[in-house]
Amino acid sequence: MSLNSIAQKLMEPGKGILAADESEGTIAKRFAKINLPNTLDLRRDYREMLFRSTDAMKTYISGVILTEETLEQSAADGTSFRAMMADADVIPGIKVDRGTFPMPGDNGEKITEGLDGLRQRLQRYATLGAGFAKWRGVITINDVAPTRNNIRANAHALARYAILCQEAGIVPVVEPEVVGDGDPGNHSMERCAQVTSEVLENVFKELRLAGVDLGGMLLKPNMVLPGVNSRDRPSVMDVAKRTIEVLREHVPAAVPGIAFLSGGQTDEEATAHLSAINQIKGLPWPLTFSYGRALQNVALRTWAGRRENFPAAQAAFTHRARMNSLAALGKWEPAVDQAA
Repeated sequence: MSLNSIAQKLMEPGKGILAADESEGTIAKRFAKINLPNTLDLRRDYREMLFRSTDAMKTYISGVILTEETLEQSAADGTSFRAMMADADVIPGIKVDRGTFPMPGDNGEKITEGLDGLRQRLQRYATLGAGFAKWRGVITINDVAPTRNNIRANAHALARYAILCQEAGIVPVVEPEVVGDGDPGNHSMERCAQVTSEVLENVFKELRLAGVDLGGMLLKPNMVLPGVNSRDRPSVMDVAKRTIEVLREHVPAAVPGIAFLSGGQTDEEATAHLSAINQIKGLPWPLTFSYGRALQNVALRTWAGRRENFPAAQAAFTHRARMNSLAALGKWEPAVDQAA
């Protein structure tokens, strides 16, 4: 398949991307909240529960972002996760960055690392069947950040990653995230809009300079939201309109699709905002979800580390996936969410 064909399949109407690429440290924190140790077997069982949610995977999920561990992992009965995805016609993807590290200086900013050796790693991921990849750049808002240096450095890394992916025949998902835990006094919705605009402007400038084929990539941005601790509390439709204004101004129509991250939102907020965004007509690209926590929260708590809880946890995951599928079509309503 061509890069554009893969990107379009990931953006199939009513489907979205499951972000199951939690690092070992992140999944340890999630497990700790439900008093579970972070063991290889429990990580395997948890992901098996998600990937064997057949109805959800076949009906509502187009792709899954995996870690290196998960890309080569198998379920307890020996069935590989990749085989499960093939059965569900879901494209496996791979997180390729090595995480965020403090930028030199004392602005509280981060830079994403992992470019060294990436070309060789991507060749291997391609042979393992990965159709797309993901790299996350993190932009912080505080009284001195983001600096132009940090925005440019992260944009440049995203562009280098993206062109290496395309060279390997893998669709790059470009994720510049303006994180929501910034300083409450500085992180209004309007400040988020300004920073997101500057970030997207720089990212697409670097992508063009690197020679990235915009028709063979996807964008995974934040929505335009106030910080989680901000007193600014816009309506759902305000968020939708402001988000679309920023995207229209800075994202070329050549991009085959946009899959939002859910950062900092509750499950229902992420769904409501996505649905409101999709009610705005005349957009040049399809818009869907690429959610981690906002798809997995209830399922994780319901599973609680016990295989006998698989059916109940899978039902919870399927419900959340269905709600976000409706949102990707602009058809979600609170009453439908609460009726289940």
